[in-house]
Amino acid sequence: MSAFMALAAVVERRTGNSGWIDVVWTIGLGLTGIAGALLPFGAGPMSRRLLVAGLALAWGLRLGQHIARRTTGITEDPRYARLKRDWGSDAPRQMARLLQMQALASIPLALGIVLAAHRPAPALSWNDIAGLAVFAAGLTGGALADRQLRAFSRSGHGGVCDRGLWRWSRHPNYFFECVLWCSYPVIALGSGYPWGWFALLAPACITLLLTRISGIPPLEEHMLAKHGDAYRAYQRRTSALIPQPPKGATP
Repeated sequence: MSAFMALAAVVERRTGNSGWIDVVWTIGLGLTGIAGALLPFGAGPMSRRLLVAGLALAWGLRLGQHIARRTTGITEDPRYARLKRDWGSDAPRQMARLLQMQALASIPLALGIVLAAHRPAPALSWNDIAGLAVFAAGLTGGALADRQLRAFSRSGHGGVCDRGLWRWSRHPNYFFECVLWCSYPVIALGSGYPWGWFALLAPACITLLLTRISGIPPLEEHMLAKHGDAYRAYQRRTSALIPQPPKGATP
């Protein structure tokens, strides 16, 4: 991940578009997880290792493609753009440092994939089926939320998207991303495998990142600056993360 994020720093500097950072991060984490799942260690069956590697591949392809499509239509990611403005002439060095910190923050996510893949139970079980179902729910929900937001943007209505899943949550894509990462501890947790408990770090890490650090806080600040009172009204009636009926909605 350190090497991938060093590559992301180079790509950002060459293109001037910080949106590519998240594309490289997604692809890098997906490939790192796949490699960790398929490495020949542990007592787990190849069927489980292939299953988990397939989950990491599906996640990386879906999210990487979505972010890449979004990035081609913008000149900068507003979150990184503000940091670069604040850093001034020291931006290249500070950006490289930040991206290496992101590499470190990715360790619990990759670890969750590896621990799930190498659970030593000799055959696929209900843990694996349940984990696959949780992953499918997260992947499908995230894809639907992204599709609804793209459709709203293309409609030309402008303003704040509050349709579909976005009526129930200000960040439904982030919610379903958190759900998706719960699939790995579901697979990893099993009798006789104490290391599996460390897979819980994956959903805990992604939830912390999205709700407290690099997800909701800077994005909410950007949306407030862009939409003002309209977004404040949206905040008052709509849950930040977990989908639930908007306040004041007719039952």
